[in-house]
Amino acid sequence: MRRNQPMMPKSEKNIKNPELPKSPGSNEHHQDSRDPRDPKTLRLTDPAYRYPGSGNLYWKKLQAIKPFAIADNACELAERQFTLDPNRPLHVELGCNGGHVTLEWAKQNPNHQYIGIDWKFKQIFFAAEKAQLRGLTNATFMRAYLERLQFIFSKNEVDFMYLFFPDPWPKKKQKKNRFLTTERLLTIHSLLKTGGIFHIKTDHAEYFDSMLEELKAVIAPPEKPNGATEPSFEILELTKNLHEKNENARGLTIPDVTLFERIFIKQGLPIHSLKLKAL
Repeated sequence: MRRNQPMMPKSEKNIKNPELPKSPGSNEHHQDSRDPRDPKTLRLTDPAYRYPGSGNLYWKKLQAIKPFAIADNACELAERQFTLDPNRPLHVELGCNGGHVTLEWAKQNPNHQYIGIDWKFKQIFFAAEKAQLRGLTNATFMRAYLERLQFIFSKNEVDFMYLFFPDPWPKKKQKKNRFLTTERLLTIHSLLKTGGIFHIKTDHAEYFDSMLEELKAVIAPPEKPNGATEPSFEILELTKNLHEKNENARGLTIPDVTLFERIFIKQGLPIHSLKLKAL
């Protein structure tokens, strides 16, 4: 896959794991035949949804390297199997892929806590294994779906959240699958502490413009950013060419750039960046 992918693809929903609920846009059945009494058939956003068991080899391996890896139901507040220190800043990378950035952050900042989340079993296992081998006790990797963020973290629990190079779903019929919507921005706002930071980067210009449209509903009035009464963000950084003035951009390394970002820079693609503060 070309880039970090925070959303569960149709292939995993409907083919590789047939026991999972159908995707919201699926038209495989004209009539919804799901039993609403069975939690395993509920949509991902339903509070009662439960991750089904998996026969994936790496799912089993994830169970063996706790607390560096946490999977599925064990990630959620109801069964949380990891401990957070409220006195240490908490960073969460959404769609962390192989965890390269999160691992390096954890190494450089041992007094901070880092969590990387992705739906891919194998990637999360390898990231957690590296954290274990390097003795990074401040890093945890979660195999979980980002659609369930509000069930993983408590309100006002996160200090920093990151979304780097999510899949842009560029085709018209795919755009409904894009992760960043006004509703999800509100969810992320609720999980961030007051003053918490949400940083987004993408190489896809049209998706970035779409993000800005979604943001309009939750942006504070520029003349009174601290007087907003509704959940809102203040824009700290908005650029459509993050590395334009950096003559050494091609030499940047992780964690200042992601693996994908290094490729995009070499291809001459401008990096769009949006940094928000929760008010």
